[in-house]
Amino acid sequence: MPLTQKNIAGVHSKQFEQLTPCPVATSTGSFIVADSTGRSNLVLFVSSATVHYLWHNNEQGWVQIPSGALAGTFGAGSCGVFHPWSIAYTANGGSTTTVTVALSTHNINGLAVGQTIEFLNASNIGLRRTVTEIRTGGVAGNTITLTLNSPLPNAVANTNTFRLTTGRFFVLCAGTLATNSFKAFDVGTYAWSASLTITGLSASWGTDGDMTLAYHVGKPFATGTLDSATGTTFTDSKTWTASQWINSVIRITGGLGIGQTRVITANTSTQGTVATWTTTPDATSTYEIEGDENFIYLVGNNAVTMYKYSISANTWATVAPTVARGGAPVAGCSFDWIGKTNNTELDNENNIFAGRYIYSFRGGNTATLDRFDIAGGTGGAGTWEAITYIGAETFGSGSHYTWKGSYIYIQKEATSRFFKFSVRGNYLEPFATNIYTNGAAAIGNRMWTWSYQESEVDKVSWLYSLGQTLTVLHRIMLF
Repeated sequence: MPLTQKNIAGVHSKQFEQLTPCPVATSTGSFIVADSTGRSNLVLFVSSATVHYLWHNNEQGWVQIPSGALAGTFGAGSCGVFHPWSIAYTANGGSTTTVTVALSTHNINGLAVGQTIEFLNASNIGLRRTVTEIRTGGVAGNTITLTLNSPLPNAVANTNTFRLTTGRFFVLCAGTLATNSFKAFDVGTYAWSASLTITGLSASWGTDGDMTLAYHVGKPFATGTLDSATGTTFTDSKTWTASQWINSVIRITGGLGIGQTRVITANTSTQGTVATWTTTPDATSTYEIEGDENFIYLVGNNAVTMYKYSISANTWATVAPTVARGGAPVAGCSFDWIGKTNNTELDNENNIFAGRYIYSFRGGNTATLDRFDIAGGTGGAGTWEAITYIGAETFGSGSHYTWKGSYIYIQKEATSRFFKFSVRGNYLEPFATNIYTNGAAAIGNRMWTWSYQESEVDKVSWLYSLGQTLTVLHRIMLF
């Protein structure tokens, strides 16, 4: 049944609703990790280095998950980010409508149902389907079978690889960094990764910290069919702005060269430059341009340095922007990439705004907002600039942030006052005040959004907020 949402914000009172309380109280360093699009039903709450819970938006409840056994001194600076794709799984067979895996290798759970599956190699490379059913069976129950919503052109074979939009939670524990300080939890198998590298990061991590991923699955910035391509270019009859796509990724979604992805290193109004194609696309090739899913950005630790983690290479690098950040992010800082907004002006393909910038309030009881241009700088090195916006509110230790559409939502310290910053209008405005009294301000982001939707038009969204040094959880509808 379609949803009809015709509430008028100026008429209907904004009221917070109390939900199932968290099993443990929040504390300094405890934080949540959520899908910034609000698409995923799951939210990870990292209470400590060893205790973690998942919140189910649909069920409105909490469940404890296996411990990540994180190393370090858990506290201020601990942070994480959600990636919409799972790890890569290897099939041991299947058909044109099924995929089978060995339970001993990949114990994929029922959360895969309804998710997108993408094939990563061999004859079905680049193709996506939806998982409609999952069953455990076979000899001694050692095989898991995923059923697809429509046939593939070729049967799935042994050693074919694939991934799911069940997603992963990447988590960094603060303190003196060591083996197991940085790990990822794969939702599809309910399993933690082996320790991910911390080489390249500061030896110790604290003060405050935040991660972001400049990518959303299924929400490309541009789509089309190529006119032509050469070994290192692609051409379409567009009217793009020069250099707007630098550091974005083109994905071939159909036709010749399907499944290939390349980082765009330069573009004119009609042509992009990439590393050499394995198979050069042609006029049959359809494409999408999207963010680069391979990189996670990290800031904090009372330093202007920004780090970038390569998921595929398991390496950290220091970002060297053409213009450095004007000041360090400190207690109460934020770090939000602005993706697709459903605003025609911001999402304009010919001069893209959505997907190009990361916004970061500095915290420290200041009103300073910095913005990083992913496509800017010399040779695509990126560049920082300070944003002067309308509004005099300051934000300090214990402030929480989350992005939705063309707004960044903010809770000011432990005051229970909420604001929203318009990235389109460049101004701060009041949002609401929760009359429930908060506890003492504690560092660690604990705010997120989620949408129940039947289409891009028919949907309802909420803003969730965990109390400061409390177990209470509230939400409020977003109009």
